[in-house]
Order: sequence, then C-alpha cells, then structure tokens
Amino acid sequence: MSSSGELFVVAAPSGAGKTSLVNALVEGDEQLLLSVSYTTRPARPGEVDGVHYHFTPPEAFAGMVENGEFLEWANVFGNCYGTHEGTTRAVLDSGRDVILEIDWQGARQVRERFPGCHGIFILPPSLEALQDRLGRRGQDSAEVIAGRMEKARAEISHCDEFEFVVVNDDFDTALDELRTLVAACRAGRAPASDRHPELLASLLRTDLPA
Repeated sequence: MSSSGELFVVAAPSGAGKTSLVNALVEGDEQLLLSVSYTTRPARPGEVDGVHYHFTPPEAFAGMVENGEFLEWANVFGNCYGTHEGTTRAVLDSGRDVILEIDWQGARQVRERFPGCHGIFILPPSLEALQDRLGRRGQDSAEVIAGRMEKARAEISHCDEFEFVVVNDDFDTALDELRTLVAACRAGRAPASDRHPELLASLLRTDLPA
C-alpha cells in the first residue's frame, strides 16, 4: 500500500446533515483531517482564522486563482471559497487522510485535478424530511423554503457523479456507514455502494410536499 493518504470529498444538499456528520467523523478519527477552506468573506463572530477558514482579501484570493493554487474554488453569492492544492497534497504526502466538505461543483473540479479521490454524497431520507429540516428555524416564508427545496433538488441531481451514497435517516447509522467507507477505502477495498434509486427518484420529483 502507498504511504500517501486518501482524499475524501463529501457533498450534500442543504439540510442533509453533511456538516454534522463530517465533524463527528473527523472528531473520532485522528488519521483524518478536515480541510480548511480559503474565503474572501469576512469572519463572523466567534470564527477563528485558520480554524474555521483562512480569511483572505479578494485581491490575494484572485492572485491564488491566477497562479492555479486551488484544487477547487467557487464564487458563492459574491464571496469566493477555495481548497488549497499544495496544502492538501502536503498533508496527503505525510500519510494523513484529508476530507473536503464542498458542493458538487467543487467536487467535479477536484476529480479533474485528483482523479483518485473518493466521492461521497449525503442524501436526506425523504423530500418531506428535507423540507422539515430546511424550515426548522420557523422564521422563513413558504416562498423562501420552496426556493431552498428547488436548490436542494438541483444539487441532488448530481448525486450520480459520486462514488458512494449515504442516506442520513438515523445519524448514528449514517456515521457508522461513513466510518466503514473510510476504512474500506484506506484498505483498498472500497465496497459497492447502494445507489438508492427509488429514494433518489422521490427526492427529484417536481411536486413539493404540503
């Protein structure tokens, strides 16, 4: 086996619980390091530079893009986010594994630069559960929630671009499945993944639940 670490890319629609699962996965695995993205957006209260993000002036970020320093990057609502390629490869070369928590567009860029990565897509258990999770704050209008559902559906439509699919119905079960996938990929025995075709079809239906 190679001494180089494995690169994992995890994506999901908003409301699927991706961040909570990734944080729990990393917390329980000393071999796995969560990549810290670069961003041009200002730090929010409580955020620490180098821990939550590398907060970077727009001019500096643009220079990094021009120099080809990112494995992937995107402009999201006027703020840029990116994964530094040199830092990622240095960690992998040290023998540790890296996990990227990004969207499907970023994952597509990573596959182009790093075809040996392992892509994992997190799905919610149903359209109704997704809508409930997106509306839990109770402060958004039905129109706002409907817009989020439409965006989530667009993200889910790219699920087939990923090697593995995990359904976050029960959190502990989904976390155990992620741990199993990571262990199998490390051992070079990545299992066949259930593509959940019926669930995927139901999540992509055009009528929203009442």
